[in-house]
Amino acid sequence: GDINKLFSQNGYDRMKSLKIAGFSDKQIALYTNLTPLAYGAAQVRVLRKSLGVKPCVKQIDTLAAEFPADTNYLYMTYSGDYDDVSEGTHDVIDTTGEPMTPSTKAFKNRIRSLSISTQKMENALAEKQERGVIVLGCGAYCIGSSVEFDWCAVSCVRQLRKDGFKSIIINYNPETVSTDYDESDRLYFEEMSLERVLDIYEREAAAGVVVSVGGQIPNNLAGPLARSGVKILGTSATDIERAEDRHKFSDMLDDMGLKQPAWSVLSSKEEAAAFAAEVGYPVLVRPSFVLSGAAMRVASDETQLQNYLGLAADVAADKPVVVTKFILGAKEIEFDAVANNGVILNYAIGEHLENAGVHSGDATVILPAQKLYVNTIRQIKKYATAISKALSITGPFNIQFMAIGNDVQVIECNLRASRTIPFVSKTLHHNFISLATRAMCGLSAKPYNISLLDIDYVCVKAPMFSFTRLRGADPTLGVEMASTGEVACFGDDAVEAFIQAMLATGFKIPTPGSSVLLSIASDEYRREFAEAALTLNKLGFKLCGTPGTVKFFKDHYNLDLLELRKPVDTADHSACDDTGAPSALTYIKESDVELVVNISEGTTRKDEISSGYVIRRTAVDFGISLITNVKCADWLVKALDRQLYQFKAKSVTEFYNLHLND
Repeated sequence: GDINKLFSQNGYDRMKSLKIAGFSDKQIALYTNLTPLAYGAAQVRVLRKSLGVKPCVKQIDTLAAEFPADTNYLYMTYSGDYDDVSEGTHDVIDTTGEPMTPSTKAFKNRIRSLSISTQKMENALAEKQERGVIVLGCGAYCIGSSVEFDWCAVSCVRQLRKDGFKSIIINYNPETVSTDYDESDRLYFEEMSLERVLDIYEREAAAGVVVSVGGQIPNNLAGPLARSGVKILGTSATDIERAEDRHKFSDMLDDMGLKQPAWSVLSSKEEAAAFAAEVGYPVLVRPSFVLSGAAMRVASDETQLQNYLGLAADVAADKPVVVTKFILGAKEIEFDAVANNGVILNYAIGEHLENAGVHSGDATVILPAQKLYVNTIRQIKKYATAISKALSITGPFNIQFMAIGNDVQVIECNLRASRTIPFVSKTLHHNFISLATRAMCGLSAKPYNISLLDIDYVCVKAPMFSFTRLRGADPTLGVEMASTGEVACFGDDAVEAFIQAMLATGFKIPTPGSSVLLSIASDEYRREFAEAALTLNKLGFKLCGTPGTVKFFKDHYNLDLLELRKPVDTADHSACDDTGAPSALTYIKESDVELVVNISEGTTRKDEISSGYVIRRTAVDFGISLITNVKCADWLVKALDRQLYQFKAKSVTEFYNLHLND
């Protein structure tokens, strides 16, 4: 219906009834045909405020009504008639582009924030501290968003309080540390929607909002909040969206002459097929503004490409979907940093153990990087410096690179704290978020004294998975994140740190004399694993494998493996009619197999998908250690050969002190 008619009579009562019933401004805009919805919701908001319909702030009673509760557990409701806490005493900072006349509020705010001649900088800082800063938390835990972002939010809030700022948290996840009563001055248990954040921002009259420490949900709000007049602290919303929008970012890289995989934004599935045919399969389908690689897929043929484009379009909504050439055999590199006005203050370079194609959240990350050419590092720093300046970054950011030899290419850039920032901060013993917070608030941000070459230890981050709890899920890795946690361990070298991290995830080390099942799909991976297979044989493990793997090692390395038949499905326990070889499925269930190394080729061959899946799934269901990446399998065997699983645990302070004593 028509919104003016709907609220022409008894407007206050009607609007308040709708809000009490739970209708958002966007829903009201939808049902009154105010399109586009972003514009319509803004119109409803203006009307609602003009009618005097605003939510009240209530405290959550933490004392069961036995005593008066004076806590900062707050929420907003339209069912109340008065507030339990006072409002901010300052005018709301509105950054929308209204005319800058001396009488406007925007002009006064601009003068207040910029003028030095009429107001001392100390007073301006004192006002910002009194107004406070809103920090948007991580929201619900899910694959891709977990305690890493909560650590970032808590670190930000603690630095704000240390610097004298009133801190205000918005988060709706009671599992987080950021929602502890003593972590902030005011805590709103509220949804992180545009409407609710605006309500809190206007009510608190905050000095600004930090969107870059809570993951993708707050990061995606940067643009809508800025267009609504909210002061975004740190990197501007325009530059955040320029990095998140795959089309704009790829255009920017081309303009700057920075290398990236061949790419195209396509308006139809036919154009996508033509592009893939031109650059060659496989290609990567990449939606914009998503976390944990949602709907990101590697397409090996046109049929897959058509299916994946539809999925990506559903997830990305009205945002661009980019198709890029997928580079095989490349090394992926993480660059985490803090910048101030485009100048990098501190950085860390980590490398993935797995080749590019495994999502960074599922990858085994080594810090500091151990096997990068000097020229590769030089190029990475050069590219990162250029990107930081181009986007005028202030705050934390992450850039992912890939490299084949010294040929470096940019994958993507996130203008927010990445999930590896806590890992970097703990490894280098310097809190990157604390430094970023000072930069975002306009305070002096002095870089930490970090020399990556002088660090005498290595830290390895390993992912944790919940495949045992997800019945039927394929326990393999890809470009879309699947892990539900991670651990990190220190070591004197990378292999030592790697095996300790694997043990910390619950990985069970196979005992010498037990069976190890090898099922490796391609000759390339078989050759790469050959030395490890010979080492396993030397260590006394009984090797068995599927027919192709058995034949390869016999023909090329004279290594005898017990041949097992590939199972067709989960019920296939029959032996081979010709050779009598037992089913791999039966052997896993009934013999002494303690480790399964299953390396798929990444193609769409039906036998590989069905047989490989059955082997992987059976190993997980029977609690047998499983490795699905050839790099990780090789490092595991190196650790077994050096017996690094027999170690005396050290405190992290021992490693920190080792660095300090040099």
